[in-house]
Amino acid sequence: MTVRRGQRGSAVVDFVLVVVVLAPLVVGLLQVALVLHVRATLAAAASEGARYAATADRGPAEGVARTRSQIDAAIAGRFAQQVRVEQTAVDGLPGVVITVTAEVPALGLGGPGVRFSVSGRAVEEAPS
Repeated sequence: MTVRRGQRGSAVVDFVLVVVVLAPLVVGLLQVALVLHVRATLAAAASEGARYAATADRGPAEGVARTRSQIDAAIAGRFAQQVRVEQTAVDGLPGVVITVTAEVPALGLGGPGVRFSVSGRAVEEAPS
């Protein structure tokens, strides 16, 4: 295969043009995956903490501690900074709601992030 003199280096230019388009796309997909992973983990931890706080022999503070320990073990303790608990009605019955608010920085590195809140709800057990 012969290459004309005017086409030398065109493969490099084509490669750069493709990378310029694909690199931000891949980085964006990684960011979405990171945010969804953190959100799902926080929702699971909030639900677990609410169920723990709703048991007959536990209190709301223990549910918050359980939520924080779940988050710390699964991803990082920095996401467990804003954990709130409130006792409220869940479908007309006394219950516990634990809300976790967190911010996921861009690709976990820093910079502008995505802020969201998730909550877990549980109906309190009646003491026996």
